[in-house]
Amino acid sequence: MAKRGVMEVSLIFPPADIICKYYQGLIYLAARTCYSEKTPQQIWDEFLDEKVPAERVLKLIEHVVDSGHHSTIEHISFVFAISGVSRALSHQLVRHRIGVAFDQQSQRYVKYKEPLYVTPPSIEANAEALEEFERFRDTSEQVYHRFLEAGIPAEDARFVFPNAVTTNLIMTVNLRQLIHMAGLRLCILAQWEIRQMFKLIRKELMQADPYFGKLLVPKCVPLGYCNEKRNEDEHCKIRPHRNSVFRVWELYKQGKLREVPENEV
Repeated sequence: MAKRGVMEVSLIFPPADIICKYYQGLIYLAARTCYSEKTPQQIWDEFLDEKVPAERVLKLIEHVVDSGHHSTIEHISFVFAISGVSRALSHQLVRHRIGVAFDQQSQRYVKYKEPLYVTPPSIEANAEALEEFERFRDTSEQVYHRFLEAGIPAEDARFVFPNAVTTNLIMTVNLRQLIHMAGLRLCILAQWEIRQMFKLIRKELMQADPYFGKLLVPKCVPLGYCNEKRNEDEHCKIRPHRNSVFRVWELYKQGKLREVPENEV
C-alpha cells in the first residue's frame, strides 16, 4: 500500500523576531522615502533609534496598503518550505511568476524508493473510486520501479507517475505578491489543496507577526465585493457579488432607495 503524503508548510526565513523588529520599519522606510526630504539612511536610523512612534509607523503602513501604494511592500520577503503537496498543486502554484521564486524537487534526478501520494477528499469519500485510485497508483509505482531496474533513466521512468505524486518546494515571495496569491487561493472557488496550503501559509505568518498574517485574505475582502463569475448566485457569503452591488447602486442613483437613519444601522 502506497503511503500518503502529509502537507507541511513552514516559514523558515526570516525568524519571527526579525519580522517583528524590522519588517514594518522597512515598509515605513520605503513609504517615507517617497515623501520626505530626508535620505533613506536618515529615515532608517530614526526608526532604529526608536525616534518614530510605533503608532505613526503603523498608521503610515496602513495608509499605503489601503491606498494601493503596494510598491512599498515589495521590500519584504518570506521564505516558505513546502512539502507533501501534489504535482497538481505545484503546477498551479508556479504559474505565479512575478515577485516569487521557486525551487522544486526534481523527478529527473530523484529516484523514488517509495513515492508518496495525495488523495482528493472526493475520492476518499467514495469507496469504489478510492479502491480504483489506489490500484492505479500502486500499479504506476510498480511500473516505475521495473523501468528503473531495466535501466530506463529516472527522467523517463517518471512519465508513469500520476499528478497525485507529492513534491517539495522552497518558495520565496515578497509581501505584495503573497497578498495577491492568497487573495486568489483563499477564495472558496480555488481548488481544495492549494486553498489548504495558503491557510497554512497564513497560519505561519500569523504566528510570526499577526499584522502581516491578517493581510492574507480572499481578494473579495479588501475589494468589498466578489467579482467571480462562478459566484453570481452568491453561494459564497463572504462578500456580495458585484452584480448585486451595482444593482443597489443603480437604485440609489435613481432615488429608489431611502436613506437609512443612523439609529437603524
